[in-house]
Amino acid sequence: MNWQLIIIIIYFAVTMALGILASRKTKSSDSFVGAGMGVFAIVCVACGQWLGGTATTGCSEYGFTSGISGWWYTIANGVGMLMMGLLFAERYRKYGEVTIPGIIEKVVGPKSRTVCSVLLIFVMIAVGLSQMIAAGKLGQSLLGMNFTLSCCIFAIIFIIYTMSGGMDSVEATNKLHIGFMYFGMILAVILALREMGGWGNFKATLDAVDAAEGTHHFSMFGVGASKVTSWIVASVLSAGAAQASIQPVLAAKNPKVAKKACLISVLVVVPFGLFTCMLGMSARAMSEMGVLAPITDAKLAYTTLIMHFPPVVGGIILASILAAVLSTVSPIILAAATMFTKDIYQRRLRPEATDAEITRSARIGTAVSGVLCCLLAIGLVNSSAVLDLVYAAYTLRGVLFIVILFGMYWKYTSERGVCTGVLVTFVCCIAWVAAKIVTGRYPLYIGSFAISETYLGVVLACLTIIVFSRIWPKTELEKAAQNA
Repeated sequence: MNWQLIIIIIYFAVTMALGILASRKTKSSDSFVGAGMGVFAIVCVACGQWLGGTATTGCSEYGFTSGISGWWYTIANGVGMLMMGLLFAERYRKYGEVTIPGIIEKVVGPKSRTVCSVLLIFVMIAVGLSQMIAAGKLGQSLLGMNFTLSCCIFAIIFIIYTMSGGMDSVEATNKLHIGFMYFGMILAVILALREMGGWGNFKATLDAVDAAEGTHHFSMFGVGASKVTSWIVASVLSAGAAQASIQPVLAAKNPKVAKKACLISVLVVVPFGLFTCMLGMSARAMSEMGVLAPITDAKLAYTTLIMHFPPVVGGIILASILAAVLSTVSPIILAAATMFTKDIYQRRLRPEATDAEITRSARIGTAVSGVLCCLLAIGLVNSSAVLDLVYAAYTLRGVLFIVILFGMYWKYTSERGVCTGVLVTFVCCIAWVAAKIVTGRYPLYIGSFAISETYLGVVLACLTIIVFSRIWPKTELEKAAQNA
């Protein structure tokens, strides 16, 4: 009897039931995209953005190769959420908008809302695509399913429950996911340490590996200072414009609830990476001890470890990893649908739309976003460029946060300057990544330090917004709106 598959099916069934039952609370378009949310609900939805496939499988891979320093990934995400909570959560909430492009309209202008919404929807689809690939690979490697079938099953599940209740469904299911993720990861680490004979044997084995290979599994900078810095910069910028995690913050009952939820989210996000890194480190140590078969590919570390555990325990741990993917995908497709509905459909195409029509648009947008993520994952799964394009999408999200900062704090920021600057930055970042894909290296280095798309995007966004805002200064209408 395949206990792992049975446990996964049960978990999926519970998730679907929770999501569909929660949809009974959805009475309007506002409740579908989020309204009047409390602290706990916000924390569960917002953390889903940061604790997805990268925080589980990605961190365990870093744990296998570089050790505890892979924990910096979730620490960096926590730094971004801390910045958001201390400096921007209350102010964002006071704008009365539920999307990042909506805030951009308030600080820059209506045309910038449309441009930034289109670009941010692209970002959400790119991030969702990466999560779908992670889900499909899990189903393929751990359950023996065909990749395409795995993706389709996942897509059907999260589309149905997200489309049925929107934010209410995401809130209900993410409460389950977050708790189960922590339970599964902690259980896996405890069982692995026990099988290795305790912490002493675990550490002695990895110390021997470090001595032989020159690695640093117990150093917080084993992954490299440049990688740590890049993660922190990207997370701080992304946290200010991550629609999937900020949408529940914007839907908070009041500004103080928004701030409190961001700060508590830090305490949920940061520790998770420690356990997933320990999972990868345990796989490395057990492989060296001969408890596991030799692992030559770090990407297979966590799957090899999970398959080693007894079937029931392995099924529980596997369900916790799948929970991490589900907790991220649902907020992402809802975020993409919300921006299309609020920033394009309701704001531009059908300003006179009824509440029922707006809700229907949000549901259709959710389904379309999910289908796109699924189809793109199937089509691009074997493309080596996928991760590079996803990182470029993350950079664009950070660029939009720079737009908000300029709109808030630089009085000469013009709408045409922002629109032109963002588009130029977007094209240049994609070209920068394309050059890396073709040549295998970034076009520019300062010494041995690579100028990645993250640094290019930050510098270029600042320069282009300043230059184009000077070339096309604010109109009298923009000045009047600013003074109003």
